[in-house]
Amino acid sequence: MVTSSSVRTTVFDIDGTLCFDGRSIDERIVSAIGDCERAGHELVFASARPVRDLLPVLGGAFPSATLIGGNGSLVSVGGRVRARAAFGGEELGLLLGEAERYRAGYLADGPWDYAYTGPAGHPILSRVDQGGLARRVEPGELPAVVKFLVVDATDMAALAEAGRALGMTVNHHLDEAIIDFAPGTTTKREALASLGIDEYNAFGNDINDLELLRGARHAVRVGAHPGLDGVARVTVAPTPEAVAAEISRLAADG
Repeated sequence: MVTSSSVRTTVFDIDGTLCFDGRSIDERIVSAIGDCERAGHELVFASARPVRDLLPVLGGAFPSATLIGGNGSLVSVGGRVRARAAFGGEELGLLLGEAERYRAGYLADGPWDYAYTGPAGHPILSRVDQGGLARRVEPGELPAVVKFLVVDATDMAALAEAGRALGMTVNHHLDEAIIDFAPGTTTKREALASLGIDEYNAFGNDINDLELLRGARHAVRVGAHPGLDGVARVTVAPTPEAVAAEISRLAADG
């Protein structure tokens, strides 16, 4: 399904942008997004999370919104989830070889189910399948891998560089000590373009929102990530009050 392009499309990242506890979105932000929707904005939620893990955070709000998961590798339009980018067999084999070389623990997401080989107590597990909607399976049981998140390794920087050398999209989140691998040039902005959306407003907070914000008509940075310097039109504090106020301002502007 293709969505018509409009500057009245507003795209929201989730973690660190709308969600600050890893589990829910403050009521003030939900109310402000509702103002946007009532003002005629088409809503898109675009996250590093797979669609499976977006649903519990949204808590049933905005059921008509388009969802982009896995930093662009998954899309859900009208409630139908599809993988639009996945690692090829050879590509995945090379990545797994590098992961083994650096003794990496990882979370591998399929279109719905997932595999996990990292430490049992890693914080990432608190954000995986919060709604109990999927199955944890062995890596080889996944029909495809759309996202590969490394949570520990003997040399994270070298592993990130190895992924880049293989032509993958790599986001090394130094603050969380994780590396996010996506197939090819998959990004949130590229997923929007595949849906026919090339004019939009956007809210984001992290390096994986760089291209999303760069392509936006009105780009809002939540927090002060230095990697987003120069691409955001507005910067707001990473608090529910500040984010809700900026969303309401956008809604009031029409």
